[in-house]
Amino acid sequence: MSEKVIYQHRFDNIESYLHHRSPWLMVNQIVSIESDSVVTEHLVKESAAYIEGHFPGAPIMPGSVMQEFSTQSAGILIAANFNPMEKYDTHDPHFNEYALGVLVKIKRARYRGFGRPGETIRASVTLDQQIGDLFDFSCRLTIDDRKIMENQFQLTNMLSSKLRGE
Repeated sequence: MSEKVIYQHRFDNIESYLHHRSPWLMVNQIVSIESDSVVTEHLVKESAAYIEGHFPGAPIMPGSVMQEFSTQSAGILIAANFNPMEKYDTHDPHFNEYALGVLVKIKRARYRGFGRPGETIRASVTLDQQIGDLFDFSCRLTIDDRKIMENQFQLTNMLSSKLRGE
């Protein structure tokens, strides 16, 4: 049985790693990509769609959006270093055979603080284990070295046709 070939890709912009687009693209900056880790940043803007109505008078980034930011950051690592496709194009929704980094399980999430408008949240994501197309990640979200969330989750690569319901 032959082992699945993986490819590494490096792109000049975040949209080339992820299919997400505004307003759901959470990653504003890629700080670093290593063999089994990625560091990204997200600036919480007062005008963000998720801020409107989320605790008027005390706007904070919802926990579910923090999880999404973690997941997108891990997706960048998969697209960069564990990509099953030699040619990869996120600008054409029907180009790729696989959808990379689809969330299948949140193992643990612990919230220790809030992201508020004007703050930059840093995600430090580590690949803990990979078995086939299943990836176990841990993540730490911080603001100025102050931990606001820790989580563990699983992502998988699946056929794009399955994601589209075909």
